[in-house]
Amino acid sequence: MNADNRACMLTPDSQYVELAVEVFAMLADATRVRLILALRHGELPVNALAEKAGKSAAAVSQHLAKMRLARMVATRQEGTRVYYRLQDGHAWQLVADAIHQAEHALGTAPHHSAAPHSGSQEAGA
Repeated sequence: MNADNRACMLTPDSQYVELAVEVFAMLADATRVRLILALRHGELPVNALAEKAGKSAAAVSQHLAKMRLARMVATRQEGTRVYYRLQDGHAWQLVADAIHQAEHALGTAPHHSAAPHSGSQEAGA
């Protein structure tokens, strides 16, 4: 897909708007955001993820199941252990951008241009 086609998808009438909302809804949970942050450096088993998220393994397993259905995480089984990893970098990028936005909202982030991205930058996103 070339940059022109990607830029066309970034319009208010894009067919992907509703799907994008579903992605945001999936990320609208602090435990899931913590799981994505924990997985950004590589795969981990449920117990390690539960410890990092401060939740029970059962609760984390339920979140991971939803994230797997949404194709945000993938699994690898080794014996009886299941390891989770991010499917790709998109969920991590969304979380990173949201955290940076929160830093800006609180005034704790360095200032930079408030101008919206140009079309060429959006197309590369």
